[in-house]
Amino acid sequence: MASQTPSPTQLSYLVAAIDRGGWSEAAGELGVSTSAFSQGIAELERRLGIVLFSKEGRSRVPTPEGVRASVHARAVLGELDGLARWADEVRTGETGQIRAGMTDTAAVHHFGETLVRFASIHPEISVQLSVDPSAALFDQLSAGELDVVVAVAPPTSNGLELRPLVSEPLFVYAPPGTSIGRPHTWGPWVGFPAGSRTRHIATRQLERRGASVNVVAESSQPAVLCEMVRLGMGWTVLPAVDAEREPHVLRRAVEVPLAERVLSLGWRTDRPLTAALRRFTAMLMGDASAADGKQS
Repeated sequence: MASQTPSPTQLSYLVAAIDRGGWSEAAGELGVSTSAFSQGIAELERRLGIVLFSKEGRSRVPTPEGVRASVHARAVLGELDGLARWADEVRTGETGQIRAGMTDTAAVHHFGETLVRFASIHPEISVQLSVDPSAALFDQLSAGELDVVVAVAPPTSNGLELRPLVSEPLFVYAPPGTSIGRPHTWGPWVGFPAGSRTRHIATRQLERRGASVNVVAESSQPAVLCEMVRLGMGWTVLPAVDAEREPHVLRRAVEVPLAERVLSLGWRTDRPLTAALRRFTAMLMGDASAADGKQS
């Protein structure tokens, strides 16, 4: 008959009996009666189909098979203990995996240092970062492909928890040497792709000011849009952090911001945050608050 799988309790009885040298001592160490201990060893022998102890007078002495079985028992108990410690670490945020998504501006300009610092403080927590436009990030979040995102939030927040992190003024930028007239003379435009939340915000505000929004080129990369403007291909609307940082320094058409966009931290309400995610989001929100304090 094939052996049956022993229980962890039975394996712990075997190891204790070997270590303590007597069943009474082993039972006392484990906090069970000698009778219960004896029954546990007997059941272990039955399940394995092997005699683990032999009688020598009033003593129980491990057989060679019992000694070898105790080696396997220690290994199994060690693995189970490791599993329990790992589970504790996951619950307390000491380990785990985070699938995060950020826009390029968030990942590079606003929270790049945060990501590096989080990795140094929590080396056991793996952060896998995806950089995409806002709409794509929230689609991935809704599909369960990401755990948390930092991006421009969608118009509706059904099923989402959103926390505003960074407010970014959007400015109008003109090609070098362009004469700045009334808004109806501005353009043509280079901008983010159709469907982009930033483009929607910019287009709405430009049209309110009487500008004709004729988009002649699109890119999801702010650096590419900056270069298009520098080459004279068209005007654009960008956050200052993208348009006025070396090596892409553009000239504002007007000093007053056209609009404002907000980068928000978002996650699904039907998926409670793990301990690791709570640590991650707390650091993002803390750094965002610190940045706001410096700017105010």
